[in-house]
Amino acid sequence: MTDAPAKLMSKIEMTELVMAAKFAKQTSWEAISAAAGMSEVFVVSACLGQNTLPAEAAAKVAAFLELGNRTKDVEIALQLPPKKGQDAETVSKDPLIYRFFEITYVYGDTIKELIHEKFGDGIMSAIDFDLKIDRIPNPKGDRVQVTMSGKYLAYNQW
Repeated sequence: MTDAPAKLMSKIEMTELVMAAKFAKQTSWEAISAAAGMSEVFVVSACLGQNTLPAEAAAKVAAFLELGNRTKDVEIALQLPPKKGQDAETVSKDPLIYRFFEITYVYGDTIKELIHEKFGDGIMSAIDFDLKIDRIPNPKGDRVQVTMSGKYLAYNQW
């Protein structure tokens, strides 16, 4: 039997504790994800409340962050299924996040058209999905490289 807390910590509370501990420890997401033994993008999304970590990785993250008497609460919260995208009911005012909306507005139909041409009528999975963020040196100013890879899912026809 797990020694679960009387009241489960919310994803928001968990994220606030993780962010405060990350700042206090002066550590990086790279170090936290290395401690978890998982992808940096996936660990960050879990720590921000948008994904679920397996028990072993959740325990490693919580221990790495040295959360004291809140360690077990954060460990459990990292394992709870999230309500994904709850902040996405309106377009974000954050300039970086807004740019991804802008990319979708400007290039969304193009992306859709090219996926349909190359694969057929279907979608790219956001469940069977990988995401990677890299910094690419460039003499005109470093570039952000976002690589997304999702399984193609064809629509059924009947």
